Amino acid sequence: MAVPKRKTSTARRDKRRHNSFTLDVPAMAKCEQCGAVKRPHRVCEECGYYNGIKRMKVKEGA
Repeated sequence: MAVPKRKTSTARRDKRRHNSFTLDVPAMAKCEQCGAVKRPHRVCEECGYYNGIKRMKVKEGA
């Protein structure tokens, strides 16, 4: 079994790994009821609607 002769430096290791640490912006959709920006397939935080049906109560003036 092969054994490395020297320790891999953190800079060299991180240069190799840099592509797997990129952060993606979450997908956003427009609410059909109020037009607010929300995550897709989730209840709207502004109006409480999902798929045209009121799913939860929304607190006023938070």
